[in-house]
Amino acid sequence: MLGALRHRNYRLFFTGQVISQVGTWMQSIALPWLVLLLTHNDLLVGVTLACQFLPMLVLGPLGGIVADRFHKRRILLITQTAFMVPSGALFLLTHFGLAQYPMVLAAAFMVGLINVFDVPARQAFSIEMVGREDLMNAIALNSSVFNGAAVVGPAVAGLLIGFLGVQLCFLINSLSFLAPIGGLLLMRNLPRLVRDEERASTVWDRIREGASYVRHDRLVGTLLVAVSVFSMFAMNRLTLIPLFADRVLQVGASGFGFLMGALGLGALTGALSLAVLPGSVSGRRQFRVGMAWVVMLLLFSFSRSFWLSLVMLYGVGFCQMLFLATANTRIQLVTPDHLRGRVMSLYAQGMMGTGPIGSTQAGALSALLGPPAAMAIGAVVAGATIVGVRFWRPEVFLRDQPKSGPGAVIRPPPA
Repeated sequence: MLGALRHRNYRLFFTGQVISQVGTWMQSIALPWLVLLLTHNDLLVGVTLACQFLPMLVLGPLGGIVADRFHKRRILLITQTAFMVPSGALFLLTHFGLAQYPMVLAAAFMVGLINVFDVPARQAFSIEMVGREDLMNAIALNSSVFNGAAVVGPAVAGLLIGFLGVQLCFLINSLSFLAPIGGLLLMRNLPRLVRDEERASTVWDRIREGASYVRHDRLVGTLLVAVSVFSMFAMNRLTLIPLFADRVLQVGASGFGFLMGALGLGALTGALSLAVLPGSVSGRRQFRVGMAWVVMLLLFSFSRSFWLSLVMLYGVGFCQMLFLATANTRIQLVTPDHLRGRVMSLYAQGMMGTGPIGSTQAGALSALLGPPAAMAIGAVVAGATIVGVRFWRPEVFLRDQPKSGPGAVIRPPPA
């Protein structure tokens, strides 16, 4: 279970992420709630989250090129430092009562712009810290941190918002980035950056090379499509769940925090179970988990009981974690090393860049039909997609994949 933690560099990375992800989740709760307080408009909540993911949709491949061309630790040092700026600005604006909707929109856009470079570098950095044999374990542990923080962060944020307001969430998030910055500075003996002949080509040529690989590899291309559709229609939690908390279940900011905490606890359980499961990366299991995810979302959309909704969101989080972590691992294991940054930027584009479309359509459907109908429609679309993939390209979900791939092996330095 702790295989990746044998490596010193990964231990430093892991520790920094434990702290910073709690702050990130606190801001993720505070941001849509602040918009709801300022505007009382379902659609504008969706538009704000769309603005946060718009840069990834438009500029995602650029982040992959940067991740393949420069040292990933240096990229992450720059991005983690930059993340402190928008959260610090939001703290000052809310603390002094100056926050207005356009300012919140600008801060959300800046976070999204930084993510263009942070996400692909962070995704591709794992294999440099732990090597191929511990990659699945590292991805599972990364997800455990992310989703463990999704339990603690929303619950703490909900209580803070309820008693003291949103401003402290932004301050805590800004300060939390000091932890990963410190960890990155302490790392040593990372693999050398490989420089090859393709680095002399144009930016467009490098983008086209990554896109060509994805287009011709049926497994990678199809999994990216599936991840994109699920992100667009089944992962609009920050758009719809605050509306469920406020209008459907009527449990307020604290209830919103606990709903998000249940989702994170389910995902944490899924990540920990994935970390200890032996054997291959199973396509069959991925299909079954995807279908269970859809069913749990539908049941949540029909629930009017707070406690039943908590249980359903726990199941949603569990299934979402297993589905996405399996897709991430399967993609990375078959991708050549010199293309991994670009391919993972396309993965990030599919998972995060579709957010503008997903959050906008969810906000618009909620405004027209209500949050339950918006959630149910998204679940049906996601379910239809995964069933379509099962019959269109059955090998994607019928093939179990060994823990190996065609790219050159990256061996990390000894712990």
